Parts: sequence; C-alpha cells; structure tokens
Amino acid sequence: MVPGEELKILQPGRLVSSKAGRDRGRYYLIYEVLSDRLVRVVDGVRRRIENPKEKNVKHLQFHPAVAVAVAEKLGRGERVTDAEIRQALERLVNKNED
Repeated sequence: MVPGEELKILQPGRLVSSKAGRDRGRYYLIYEVLSDRLVRVVDGVRRRIENPKEKNVKHLQFHPAVAVAVAEKLGRGERVTDAEIRQALERLVNKNED
C-alpha cells in the first residue's frame, strides 16, 4: 500500500472534510459507501441521517480518525441518531485539531 493510502479507505464512520463545493471546509462522517467514487456523508446538523449528502471522494479530504461506536452500529445495521453523529464529530474534530 502506498503511504497515505490507508487514509482513503472508504468506511462508514471515517472523518472527512469537504474540499470542494459550497460546503468546503465542513466536517462529515461517512454514512454509506455507494461505490469506489461516491459516498453519503452526514454531520447531524445540516446533513442529517434522513437526508445525507452524496459526495465524490475526489472532493473529500480524508482524516485518520474514525468514529468507532458509529462505525460499529452502522456495521451491525443498527440505527444511528443525529445526536450520536454530532457528538462523535465534535470529539473527532477537536481531537484532530490538537
């Protein structure tokens, strides 16, 4: 694997930020992987579970952090709430900025 490629593993719960579009700079969690080029992302505020945003992976900056609890729930097919998404994002973004 090429150095840095492990960051681009598409997995639910991974912290990403938008590199392009009106939402440039906003942080999201990957909610669903549609293909190797397209994912659905949520932030629990503007993009809620009921209305995830589809993003091209080329327009996303991948971060090493993963919301493990959210990823595990999604993996088991359990329902994740917008509050859980917001809390996980807040923890990961604050940790990522340190």
